[in-house]
Amino acid sequence: MSNTSRRAGNVPPSPIRKLMPFANASQKAGRKIYKINIGQPDIETPESFWNAVHKYPSKILAYGDARGLPEYTAELIKYYASAGIDTAAEEMIVTTGGSESIVFAMMVVADPGDEIIAFEPFYPNYNGYAAMADVKIVPVTTRPEDGYHLPPLAEIEAKITPKTKAILICSPNNPTGTVLTKAEMETIAKIAEKHDLFVISDEVYREFIYEGTHTSVLHIPAMKDRAILLDSISKRFSACGARLGCLICKNKTVIDAVWRLAQARLCPPTLEQIGATAVLKELNAGYFADMSEEYRRRRDAAFEEVSKIEGAFCMKPSGAFYMMVTLPIDDVEVFAKWMLTDFESNGETTMVAPGPGFYATKGKGANEARLAYVLREKDLRRAIQILGEGVKAYNHR
Repeated sequence: MSNTSRRAGNVPPSPIRKLMPFANASQKAGRKIYKINIGQPDIETPESFWNAVHKYPSKILAYGDARGLPEYTAELIKYYASAGIDTAAEEMIVTTGGSESIVFAMMVVADPGDEIIAFEPFYPNYNGYAAMADVKIVPVTTRPEDGYHLPPLAEIEAKITPKTKAILICSPNNPTGTVLTKAEMETIAKIAEKHDLFVISDEVYREFIYEGTHTSVLHIPAMKDRAILLDSISKRFSACGARLGCLICKNKTVIDAVWRLAQARLCPPTLEQIGATAVLKELNAGYFADMSEEYRRRRDAAFEEVSKIEGAFCMKPSGAFYMMVTLPIDDVEVFAKWMLTDFESNGETTMVAPGPGFYATKGKGANEARLAYVLREKDLRRAIQILGEGVKAYNHR
């Protein structure tokens, strides 16, 4: 029997989901699990989304435009204008989730075997998308003690080779919650211009800012022809299952190439665009402010509880709804599994995402874990208190 492709074999399993069999077994055994391993918001999807889908007027769910429904892109243009981002319909492709926008961007800027620089720790699925596009992610390591901000310029430029085609950034960041400053974005712009690189910017968590402001790749004039903005409604509208994202680029050659890829996959989801159009049209003026304040409270609660764990280290994140925590343990992969299989506190335990899955450099993240503060404050505090109890028990086995 023939072997599967090298490309398929290079797609790694999700480090966030691979513990699910142990979690399921733990739940069957009667334990309650606080799941702070995955970024699934618990805030309700806006009612206007459901109303629009329920009222869809046609009895035929037909193909839509490969670029996205015109009424949806029109609302997106208004949304981006409110964020200080000037764009137009011809500069935008609606995608099947933010995931497709990442794959499209990688496939357009790089040929098989080419390289894209990314700052680790990073969203694990970047590795999978790179494998699909047959390109190589070259990591530049950031440090917990620096709040995972950019390392010195020389460390970044040292990773650039003739095969480097782009720099991939994410701000606010998953998994660290770091928000890149305007100065850092300008540094990226200078590197890109000097070495003739594209900048792929994942801006899914734009509204989740607790200190400072968000600087988009399209806020930097020097990056106009090099910038590729990636986005999604998953977190913004608590609609992860809608699978609706977009890609924006002012470089006509790039956007035309993305359009051809979009035509090959026919169209993004129609009903989800109908729902998202309604949300954007009917969005309450205070929606984002209220959502951000809720997550700020959760961030503060999570950070307060993490600070009580003896030997743990974490810089308070400024955005998104994640924090990377350095724990006083020897192997977080073993620890995270042990929390599900061997530990409980009054019939409860906590599930976290092990740090190594967020790194491309072997050996990194062995004592780090990503926590997603997506639970209500009371449950979140309890989850991290249990985590602290688990750390103590694990080290005294």
